[in-house]
Amino acid sequence: MNEFVSVVRGVGAYLPEKVLTNDDLGRMVDTNDAWITERTGIKKRHIAADGETTSDMAAEASRRALAAAGLTAADIDLIVVATATPDFTFPATATVVQNKLGITRGAAFDIQAVCSGFVYAIATADNFLVRGQFERALVIGAETFSRILDWSDRGTCVLFGDGAGAIVLERQEKSAAKDRGVKSVHLRSDGRYKDLLWVDGGPSSTQTVGHLRMTGNQVFKHAVSKISESVRAATEMAGIAVSEVDWFVPHQANQRILTAVADKLGLDDHKVVSTVAEHGNTSAASVPLALSVAIADGRVKTGDLVLIEAIGGGFAWGAALIRM
Repeated sequence: MNEFVSVVRGVGAYLPEKVLTNDDLGRMVDTNDAWITERTGIKKRHIAADGETTSDMAAEASRRALAAAGLTAADIDLIVVATATPDFTFPATATVVQNKLGITRGAAFDIQAVCSGFVYAIATADNFLVRGQFERALVIGAETFSRILDWSDRGTCVLFGDGAGAIVLERQEKSAAKDRGVKSVHLRSDGRYKDLLWVDGGPSSTQTVGHLRMTGNQVFKHAVSKISESVRAATEMAGIAVSEVDWFVPHQANQRILTAVADKLGLDDHKVVSTVAEHGNTSAASVPLALSVAIADGRVKTGDLVLIEAIGGGFAWGAALIRM
């Protein structure tokens, strides 16, 4: 019986044209560039245009990932979209993307694990591929968080932006993959912490969309400890030391969290891919956005060992180790 592994064939990203700088926010709420930069490392974020949806951004990121992979939409038979800001309550945003790409075969569905959604989506697609049930998957993280922000709350509106990132995962026989592919995934969640990061609306509770609410200092504390735990678990599962990792591509939530996690794990600064200054926290989109930048500028190359991680509302968190 053949053993399969999920190999990354291509990565793509999309950011909306509209840019909202810290100075712009200073004219909207009681804040300024120095305050935001010191506490978050964020300098700007991108905001979806009127009428621009999560599926629009996801479809464009997917086209770019397919182009990078040298493939077409016809080569895809599985789409997994990680999003907390879907186009509709239903159908799944993944099916909308499927239609926009002209794909009429296979399966498409959404994953909802907020900021950790992309890691959960990688885990889900990987399981389908290694069992031989699908051949190639588009794994997408896409968000329009600007639509659920309270723009009068300076504690949250300065943090988030919109965007999308996608990767193409391909099923390959382990013997032919030359050690490439998803090596391990570690997922966790603990619903006791719901009230620290949540949206105060929903179809069955308030019949509204609601706004994002967060207790920032508590989220920071849990993020550092829980992410570090997941990273260590993922590397141990793969039998690889953290020091062997070539690149650390974390969820781009806050530069202070990125730095604290890297310090706790003993990772060298030069191994940490940080793009949070350029687009803020884009939730499920942030890891593939950062990975796309690191591939485009030549840092991440074929054969490199990449560690991704994220934590989001729930809490839900996880890490994955991938040989590119």
